[in-house]
Amino acid sequence: MVRLPYTTALTTLFSYGLLFAFGQLRDLFRKLLDWFRSKDLKGYAPICLGLEDFYVRRLYLRIQDCFGRPIASAPDAWIDVVERYSNDNNKTLHRTSNSTKCLNLGSYNYLGFAAADEYCTPRVIESLKKYSPSTCSVRVDGGTTQLHAELEELVARFVGKPAAVLFGMGYVTNSAIIPCLIGKGGLLISDSLNHNSIVNGARGSGATVRVFQHNSPSHLEEVLREQIAEGQPRTHRPWKKIIVIVEGIYSMEGELCKLPEIIAVCKKYKAYTYLDEAHSIGAIGKSGRGVCELLGVDPADVDIMMGTFTKSFGSCGGYIAASKEIIQYLKYTCPAHLYATSMSPPAVQQVISAIKVILGEDGSNRGAQKLARIRENSNFFRSELQKMGFEVLGDNDSPVMPIMLYNPAKIPAFSRECLRQNVAVVTVAFPATPLLLARARICISAAHTREDMIKGLEVISKVGDLVGIKYFPTEPPKLAKEAHKKRESSIVAERFCGCDIIGV
Repeated sequence: MVRLPYTTALTTLFSYGLLFAFGQLRDLFRKLLDWFRSKDLKGYAPICLGLEDFYVRRLYLRIQDCFGRPIASAPDAWIDVVERYSNDNNKTLHRTSNSTKCLNLGSYNYLGFAAADEYCTPRVIESLKKYSPSTCSVRVDGGTTQLHAELEELVARFVGKPAAVLFGMGYVTNSAIIPCLIGKGGLLISDSLNHNSIVNGARGSGATVRVFQHNSPSHLEEVLREQIAEGQPRTHRPWKKIIVIVEGIYSMEGELCKLPEIIAVCKKYKAYTYLDEAHSIGAIGKSGRGVCELLGVDPADVDIMMGTFTKSFGSCGGYIAASKEIIQYLKYTCPAHLYATSMSPPAVQQVISAIKVILGEDGSNRGAQKLARIRENSNFFRSELQKMGFEVLGDNDSPVMPIMLYNPAKIPAFSRECLRQNVAVVTVAFPATPLLLARARICISAAHTREDMIKGLEVISKVGDLVGIKYFPTEPPKLAKEAHKKRESSIVAERFCGCDIIGV
């Protein structure tokens, strides 16, 4: 039996209820004052109506010092966080010239390549001198350098696909590619907890969208069978194509995708598979090749493999790897390839160098050591947090580990107190997560030493006692994880509003 939901859920709901009630009262008084003052907008309609920015005014602005903190160093194991202050109750924040050195538990620097590296950094500086910071052109004009061609070949070889294409931004890789792959008359079946870039890509495609329960191959099969039987809306014609979209590691849950079972279902019903490996490529698997390698899946069984260079490789941009025909088609049709400035050459060189280190092509075994260290660090930190009594989501080997906070008052309390003790953490709330499921997302790096992690655990434990987020006196029961999945899946489907969707 789960011990958590009742009291925590009630206090969380009560807190949001108070916030909403008093916020509405204050808005009512403001409307009355504005009416008496007869605000003249000179014929213009107000850009934001009352309820449209209610959450921003009544919650976000009060705790915005917990977000967007400027840093004054590379995102290594330790970072310099710039100090800020406010004279108007957090409505505006001002930077100071001072900074605080903090343990970095929030960056995606999984393998430690984001800081200076003995192999990568000299080559990046050399490429900066040779190519400049930007090509100032799109790929089809003057924006393709030798480095871009080399990285496309290297990525295809690294992930085990025939070809690949690069994009200058990871978010756009999903949101611009999906509408190119499918349109009206097609069916997209998406995991209920997929990233916002996938959601926006699905909305923009014009295809019909269906959502299946998070990481549930059995429910995916139910949705596939139902949709194949019914066909397209109104006409009931067969679907032109069906694409199932999943992630390797879910960025807000830290969970691994059940890829073998999902691929088996897709093969059975002749659906294409689209795999987002933004957080898994380079971070997991014996040689860093992601969730396919970790779970023993042949990359040939995945039709479209997407990934980003912003996490494990310490750079920016993203890629799509697939068959030569699909990649050629995307190069002819994708707006992100045809109209957006190409990836910065030094950023491309950073990825090339990082992949060569991972593969051991730099002449050392540092890549293998980094992969072993990120796995050991992640599993150690996760197990210690669970022993302390925190509700920690995610699976072993995943460097992403959310600590559930729930109550809105605990979001700023946890973040500020950790910063006060020189530990920088990321707290995540609505709209990145459902309103009632706020959390602190810990990201572990291979750059962290055992001393760093012990320091972080000590601070988090003290703050957890102070804030009251140790929901389990001992290691949490397995049922808690399953209950959380059910609660979250039922709430998150609303993120796909605006599409032709089915609830979960």
